[in-house]
Formats: sequence, C-alpha cells, structure tokens
Amino acid sequence: MKWQEARRLSPNQFLLDSILDYHEEGDKKIVDEVALKRTISEKDTNKEFLRAKEGTLVYHTSNEEFVIHIRRDPLLKV
Repeated sequence: MKWQEARRLSPNQFLLDSILDYHEEGDKKIVDEVALKRTISEKDTNKEFLRAKEGTLVYHTSNEEFVIHIRRDPLLKV
C-alpha cells in the first residue's frame, strides 16, 4: 500500500512496515510503498526499532513522507 494510505488507516501511530518500493533523491530514500505488518504501542517503539530486520522499519504516521536519510560515509563524524 502507498504510505499515504497507511497514514490514513492508522493515524498518529507507530507502524512496523516492510519497504516494498522507494526512490532516491540525493541523500534520501523516499519510501513509496509499504507492507504494514502491525501497529506498535508508544512504550514498545524502541524495542521494536532495535529488533527490526533488514527491509523493515518503525515509522510514525505523523510524517507526511516516509524518508530515510542515507549516510554515504559511516566513518565520518559530523
């Protein structure tokens, strides 16, 4: 489903999502389609974030776009 649809179905909640489709704009990945796995309570957010497998993320539906910032050089400290 599109991110906008996930936001409409689960307003103001944390979601555990599988990323199905995205596009890159500079140093950002803009997620276009997700597979909603489940909602997450606010108290369990950190635990679920740390448990998330590759390709899944915890994200809040208050964000209009699902954006992942890419670090090109992980050894560089800013």
